[in-house]
Amino acid sequence: MSGTFVGMPAFPEAARGAVRNATLRGNLRHATHTIRAKRARAVAELSDWAALREAGRRIKDHALRHLDRYLEQLEESVTAAGGTVHWAADADEANRIVARLVRETGESEAVKVKSMATQETGLNEALAAEGIRVYETDLAELIVQLGKDRPSHILVPAIHRNRGEIRDIFRSEMGAWGRPAPEGLTDTPAELAEAARLHLREKFLRAKVGISGANFMVAETGTLVVVESEGNGRMCLTLPETLISVVGIEKIVPTWRDLEVFLQTLPRSSTAERMNPYTSMWTGTTDDDGPRAFHLVLLDNGRTDALADQVGRQALRCIRCSACLNVCPVYERAGGHAYGSVYPGPIGAILSPQLRGTASEIDASLPYASSLCGACYEVCPVAIDIPEVLVHLRERVVEGGPAVREGNKVVLKPAKGHAAERAAVRATRWALTHPAALRSGQRLASRTRRLHPRTLPGPGSAWTGTRDLPAVPAEPFRDWWQRTHGGTGRRGAAK
Repeated sequence: MSGTFVGMPAFPEAARGAVRNATLRGNLRHATHTIRAKRARAVAELSDWAALREAGRRIKDHALRHLDRYLEQLEESVTAAGGTVHWAADADEANRIVARLVRETGESEAVKVKSMATQETGLNEALAAEGIRVYETDLAELIVQLGKDRPSHILVPAIHRNRGEIRDIFRSEMGAWGRPAPEGLTDTPAELAEAARLHLREKFLRAKVGISGANFMVAETGTLVVVESEGNGRMCLTLPETLISVVGIEKIVPTWRDLEVFLQTLPRSSTAERMNPYTSMWTGTTDDDGPRAFHLVLLDNGRTDALADQVGRQALRCIRCSACLNVCPVYERAGGHAYGSVYPGPIGAILSPQLRGTASEIDASLPYASSLCGACYEVCPVAIDIPEVLVHLRERVVEGGPAVREGNKVVLKPAKGHAAERAAVRATRWALTHPAALRSGQRLASRTRRLHPRTLPGPGSAWTGTRDLPAVPAEPFRDWWQRTHGGTGRRGAAK
């Protein structure tokens, strides 16, 4: 299993196989439709949902505008509470820090809470290379790990698997990772959950090191927050002697009171619950309970670059609820793996190209993995205008990608591909600024209209192959106006 998605093809190619997989599409359709219907009912219960959404947007935007100040405050608060803060500029540095901290404990294994940040950095693979084995404890993440698979959904990483597939994975793989699956295991949810519980219980009781992410970090108090539905996270956060949390710098909120908003919007938008079943909060260390050592690794890994983009930075508001995935017609048909990132769906289409740049084939294609229908914006609990960012990133790809510093200068790297599109835009601009040429072109198009193809040949055929070109009128508008109005010079008459 690899969390890095190295060598992924562009989205259209990656999605082609998924679209033809009837089982996968059935799994996705059933799951996303069920989740979105439950979410709609949960949100409708709150008369002030729009106000909560706006409050969440404002809190996150304020925190991002003053991110430097709040990160320094967070470090001071965590340190005062007995924790240690580490700063990681990129994924490799974060992985090295965690590997060193685990080695310093003398342990060779760790239990891990579901964490998008550690999937982003490829932590499991990096620790495995150091001889450290990491056990995923979230049920869906456990399924993905045992199946040597990749997550395909932010909230439900194994959404692409059905119960029969999960049963087969447990039967064949569980024994290699610890306690084997019970004899005669069926695909009933209760039996699958019990098999996972028995398998994980011995790991919880034995582990000396726990690894987590966090949904929120409170600058005011140095408190970290993890919300989850199974209780496995709480076992990882409280039983080990050492706790290491890897968290993206954008997860910060200024004050304890700010949590009130997100602890209402996140459960309803993600699991369609009024209140999250397990909300764990910890502030540093104590002598009487919990881990004896706490380390917080603050991860940048492209976030500062995204913050510099006035349009794109709103992606950093994301609270990972996954509501946008569940309403997206593209995700429903293509699945999460086609996005080539641990962040699939609409949010992944705008977040991954900003964190990783648009130099690779997959990242340059992600802003186009959308119909721009706007459903993602309508359900986002922090009002991220995903369609706006998608269009903005498409412009970046066409114009040449992100700005890159070379020495003391910032230059725009040349774009790969899109030469035909740029040529067409230049030709259109020239024609629209030369009225005589435009008039001649319109007349020529009208007189040769019987010779025109129904669809656009060449590079555009992938889009227009099932769409007819608009019919050219028998007479251009300018000529019609001249003929019917006789060039009388009325206001608006064509000259």
